[in-house]
Amino acid sequence: MARPPAARNKCLDAYISLLCEEGERAATLEATASRAGVSKGGLLYHFASKEALAVGVIESTEEHVQLDLARMSEVPEGASVYYVQTSAEVDTELDRHLVAVQRLAQAGVSSASEMLKDVHSRWFQLILDEVGDQSIAHLVILIGEGLYAHLATPDSWYQSTFDGRLQELLDLVPQLKKLKQLNE
Repeated sequence: MARPPAARNKCLDAYISLLCEEGERAATLEATASRAGVSKGGLLYHFASKEALAVGVIESTEEHVQLDLARMSEVPEGASVYYVQTSAEVDTELDRHLVAVQRLAQAGVSSASEMLKDVHSRWFQLILDEVGDQSIAHLVILIGEGLYAHLATPDSWYQSTFDGRLQELLDLVPQLKKLKQLNE
């Protein structure tokens, strides 16, 4: 009798949660099974090893990334505004997955490192296609990354300066085009 896919998803979600909250070392098979509410044998039925769990996380993350890239390429305000705006969104499913992949990369899982490079390359390409200048595309990426990093720090400069007024920050993005004109 086949186990329901819900059990597989519970195991994967438990592993992602452990990676995000406690890191790769704490995300053992035993801890994952316990968090998922399944036996270790039940976990091993779906994921034969931690390596298989890592592959599951990367595959699941790719699904979320594909959805994000599709949204990013279709929004009327453009890829650069979308990128900066979504950089201020934490605890989304995409964010959780990317944090989990980052934890795997930090633990030396090379496929996780490669995935992160690839995801950033695809985001960069969409932004570059919109703004038409590599330097400006890099600035957009750095704005988004800086915003995300500040949100991870309690009482950061961003929080005290913009205090939830994301639109003020988004209003700065069109100013990047002025930089391009000055550079020409």
